[in-house]
Amino acid sequence: MSGPRVIVLSGGYSSERDVSLRSGEAVSRALLARGHAVRRLDLMEVLPGGSLAPEAWLPDTDVVMLALHGSGGEDGLVQGMLELAGMPYTGSAVLASATAMDKGATKRVYRAAGLPVAPDLLVPARDVRDADPAVLVPKVGHDLGWPVVLKAVCQGSTHGIEVVRDPLDWARAWAVVAGYGEDVLVEAFVRGREFTVPVWGYPEPEALPIVEIVPRIADYFTLEAKYQPGGADEIVPAVVAPEVAAMLADLGVRAHRALGCFGVSRTDVLVDADGRPFLLETNTVPGMTEGSLLPKALAAAGVGLGDFAERMVHWALVRGTRRRVSR
Repeated sequence: MSGPRVIVLSGGYSSERDVSLRSGEAVSRALLARGHAVRRLDLMEVLPGGSLAPEAWLPDTDVVMLALHGSGGEDGLVQGMLELAGMPYTGSAVLASATAMDKGATKRVYRAAGLPVAPDLLVPARDVRDADPAVLVPKVGHDLGWPVVLKAVCQGSTHGIEVVRDPLDWARAWAVVAGYGEDVLVEAFVRGREFTVPVWGYPEPEALPIVEIVPRIADYFTLEAKYQPGGADEIVPAVVAPEVAAMLADLGVRAHRALGCFGVSRTDVLVDADGRPFLLETNTVPGMTEGSLLPKALAAAGVGLGDFAERMVHWALVRGTRRRVSR
């Protein structure tokens, strides 16, 4: 085997642990097939209190390939740990990771960059804890109308999301989302076609083929629609007019740049019946399982998962070298 020694880090403690483990397995197989020295580790092993002290794995590692999704892995915490250790890693750095993980912060960045988003109200965690949720109903109805979407701001993979059709369903949905103990984003429900725009590349990011998501068992991309067989159709490349494809690609790249993403991202966009786009969120470590959207977009572009992983590793090493030189 030749090339850099790669640790593939997956698992962790988020609600997306199982998907992360599958992403780690897929990317490990892809790198091994191309002759790389690869070792898989669970994040739980390397965190303080885990079974592996830093000296047990860092000295024999050239770069860490992150296959972590959700809290503790996609939010800047692991990225910060690796920065302190001076270890190159794939994907976005601390600030971009932390910002993109927080849906409220992401929308503030989108707005500042002139990117289109749905109207919303943000309820800080301190108010979520203490407020009577019924007090918000008149304001939500007046400012946003019904239906609305409640989102716990730092959850992923559609965890912590509830669609509220009318005021009668508010208390139930609020109890579910408030239970995460985070800020709650109350967002106007946009009915339309849902797309995801994968972006990759360094130093010049570019959009991969766009994916349209057509849920079959719900009217939006629920957790069940995402992972249940037959729950949704995922069409890649999306069947849209060239000007729509160009618009979506541009929005994905602009979101990637505005957030300061590195290497790869995937931005979800709704387009309503009038053709107006609304950005939903950006993922900085998209899923890499066989059923995930990013590998499907890569395949449509003629790029294998091994090619993708090798390039991510190379870009991480280039970034790491430049940081060492600048110190």
